[in-house]
Amino acid sequence: MSRATGSAPIGIGLLGLGVVGSGVAQILQERAAEYARTVGRPLAIRRVLVRDPQKPRRVRVDPRLLTTNPDDIFNDEGVHVVIEVMGGEEPAHTYLRRALESRRYVVTANKEVMAKFGPELLAIARRRGVDILYEASVGGGIPLIAPLKRDLLANEITSIRAIINGTTNYILTRMAREGIDYAVALAAAQQLGYAEPDPRNDVEGIDAAYKLAIMASLAFRTQVRPHDVFHEGITHLTARDFRYATELGYAIKLLAIGRREDHSIQVRVHPALIPLEAPLAKVDGVYNAVQVDGDLTGMVFFQGRGAGAMPTASAVVADLLNVAHGIAQGAPERFVWRADPAAAIKPMEEVTTRYYVRLRVPDRAGVLAKITSVLGERYGISIASIIQKEANEADQTAELVIMTHEAREADMRAAIRDVGQLDVVTEVGTFLRVESG
Repeated sequence: MSRATGSAPIGIGLLGLGVVGSGVAQILQERAAEYARTVGRPLAIRRVLVRDPQKPRRVRVDPRLLTTNPDDIFNDEGVHVVIEVMGGEEPAHTYLRRALESRRYVVTANKEVMAKFGPELLAIARRRGVDILYEASVGGGIPLIAPLKRDLLANEITSIRAIINGTTNYILTRMAREGIDYAVALAAAQQLGYAEPDPRNDVEGIDAAYKLAIMASLAFRTQVRPHDVFHEGITHLTARDFRYATELGYAIKLLAIGRREDHSIQVRVHPALIPLEAPLAKVDGVYNAVQVDGDLTGMVFFQGRGAGAMPTASAVVADLLNVAHGIAQGAPERFVWRADPAAAIKPMEEVTTRYYVRLRVPDRAGVLAKITSVLGERYGISIASIIQKEANEADQTAELVIMTHEAREADMRAAIRDVGQLDVVTEVGTFLRVESG
């Protein structure tokens, strides 16, 4: 790779020209003069890797720049920055390694690769004297990575709580507002393009787990891998759960939670009840939000659109401008990531929190005594409240909503299993964790 000197353009190799890649190309085209003044040099897309050069696209790109051969980018000495917006693990991971090994700066929006291989790629970048920037991998257009790397560096981050998947937040918002069940809300999200035809990564919490792994690694200065993150999805929620939660003063959100403890950290993604007055409870629709608590700053709150072509492309271009300005000045900024080997991941079974449990039981005397005996006497779980809801005259059953005080996850799961085997319980409905504001 040749050095960008004088007034020579800073060359860009773009891997991918889908929704986000097209947004990046469009922004660079429309704001070329402005960015040249900001950086001090022109920015020029030299090559674009695509699967099909003949495919119609939403942005006009010189056909001579399109290629199906990655070597056309990696063998071009005029490419100084590689932007990866392909998505998926492979071949993106291989291309990112290749770019860094060839001493090119890298900008990526790839949450899966950064969650699984971030420390490895950062180590290669450090060894080769370059950097990899990945702001767009977590919050789309919401600045999260840069604050964790730089602005909050003086703090010891004590916790992160976040809504970081717009698809699930849209589904849960529709369920809460309209009293509809999950399947109806999912279909609406798919019709509007907010949910994929196969929504598993979103609705099972996998996407949010990738993003939490990235944030927690930075915030807690340790290596958090995707398999370290407990994740549970939203598919089991019902309209009744939202109605009962509201009556109790709570909203239901898919939360990504990272929490520092004395000798370990918690990392978990799951639906949870949070008080209606909490800032995260007010984040609706496709919006995302992240609440970071630092020992010096206190609570810091970030909110915005977490996905979509332009919000994500905005974050990619911002990283590009940061790198390009450094190249133009001859002193690119490099982030040095070092993990704390002493940090351990707390098993989910050892996490303590409060719980919401919905049961269907026969509408007769003696039911509560048997349930409370299992919870309290067998597992030491203290009940905060029990509310009877919706007696069904046809089958002589009623729903119970139980709220507990703090209990250990392993104890609560065992108690729910045993309660489900009682002759006075016809159905164990929803089991949710309860978070404070």
